[in-house]
Amino acid sequence: MDHFLYRNGILHAEDVPLPQIAADVGTPFYVYSAATLTRHYQLFKEALDGIPNLVCYAMKSNSNQAVLKLLADLGAGMDVVSGGEYLRAKAAGVPGDRIVFSGVGKTRAEMELALGGGVRQVNVESEPELELLGQVAVSMEKTVPITIRVNPDVDAKTHAKIATGKSENKFGIPIARAREIFGRAASTPGVQVIGIDVHIGSQLTDLAPFEAAYLKVAELTHRLREDGHDIKRLDLGGGLGIPYARSNEAPPLPMDYGALIKRTVGDLGVEVEIEPGRLISGNAGLMIAAVIYVKQGEGRDFLILDAAMNDLIRPAMYDAYHDIVPVAEPEPGAEQAPYDIVGPVCESGDTFTKQRDMPPLTAGDLVAFRSAGAYGAVMSSEYNTRPLIPEVLVKGDHFAVIRPRPAIDEIINRDIVPEWL
Repeated sequence: MDHFLYRNGILHAEDVPLPQIAADVGTPFYVYSAATLTRHYQLFKEALDGIPNLVCYAMKSNSNQAVLKLLADLGAGMDVVSGGEYLRAKAAGVPGDRIVFSGVGKTRAEMELALGGGVRQVNVESEPELELLGQVAVSMEKTVPITIRVNPDVDAKTHAKIATGKSENKFGIPIARAREIFGRAASTPGVQVIGIDVHIGSQLTDLAPFEAAYLKVAELTHRLREDGHDIKRLDLGGGLGIPYARSNEAPPLPMDYGALIKRTVGDLGVEVEIEPGRLISGNAGLMIAAVIYVKQGEGRDFLILDAAMNDLIRPAMYDAYHDIVPVAEPEPGAEQAPYDIVGPVCESGDTFTKQRDMPPLTAGDLVAFRSAGAYGAVMSSEYNTRPLIPEVLVKGDHFAVIRPRPAIDEIINRDIVPEWL
């Protein structure tokens, strides 16, 4: 469910017509719905009702501070994967005891940052990280709660670039060595083992891989408790997918996901953490672009937009599908024709989709990329010296720019030309 609907023939974000925002901030831009973000977070809380839990938003999916503050005010924790994300969460008012620090390559400086500012737990990914974290904690005269991330060797059946739970992936320790490494952690000064962490991938559209992974984690919990470890928290990661297309793709609902968690680990007497990102923010956002040209090519026609791969990289990087709709609602039965929808960047990869049926459009018309609230703005760049595009948050009939478009001079003046040139 989202709050982007046609009213009187015009696509709205909640109660705001999108052309109104376009006229105010220019195109392209991202727009997020506060009501949708709120509803998606609440769905996960409802799904886990009845067991101790904390929903930690995976802020890598969308880390704008306005989004973080909205979710934090609802009670969300934050899953961070860098020192920068940690500082973003703190700047948005998230207390340290609701911040989980994940990531496969934590540095000493990041560890010192988290331990100094407060952290709920550190999800340890490797033996060298465990050793370094212990040294940092001892040097700071602190004891840091940790979970250890296990790699369950489960095929998430998602895109290879966003799978994280197979044996060849870089994440976590092999589950076959878990008891050995948990034993080492228990004797490492400066750390306190409190639980297990697992995450198998992103954009999962089937519950079966989750079930396979969580059953392995449940079995490991029993074995570790037999070894004397006080396992009181399970971080089950995120990864639940969203429907990007108008196809038959229908990912599981949060309520079904919650039922699975309760069925597989609900009898272990643990606190459960989950780290949803995409399902909270993905369908809460659109990218709005304008048509620059309608170009006739050899055997195909092109819609050339003012948005490009630097603004939304997912189609170029993952061959990802985004539903693209006109902001002005087409007349019922309007004739459609196939177009390649592309941007102005000088790369053949700057193609959002090929041979997509679209109603008649002309220069200046607005189009909306649906499901663009996750891994959109956060993955954008200034390639071709194109400014990062604005982000806008809507609540009811109000909207505000929550990240402005930088001026070209601002981009250029960041460069420093040495005096000796």
